[in-house]
Amino acid sequence: MFKEFPDDTRYKVVINHEEQYSIWPSDKKSPTGWKDVGRAGSKQACLDYIEEVWTDMRPLSVHTKMAEEVRKRG
Repeated sequence: MFKEFPDDTRYKVVINHEEQYSIWPSDKKSPTGWKDVGRAGSKQACLDYIEEVWTDMRPLSVHTKMAEEVRKRG
């Protein structure tokens, strides 16, 4: 049986060029291609923030292309 251990790690919320969110340990440099959005805290607090703000899970490139298609149809 899997037992979850307490996670005392402080995390930060990061975002990539496709506007996809993730969390990363706050004491580590953000991975290449990801930037800090200025939100940090417990794992759950960061995940709660992402759930609140990431309402359209499609990558930005897909969202943009679909919006262009709608505009073309007039």
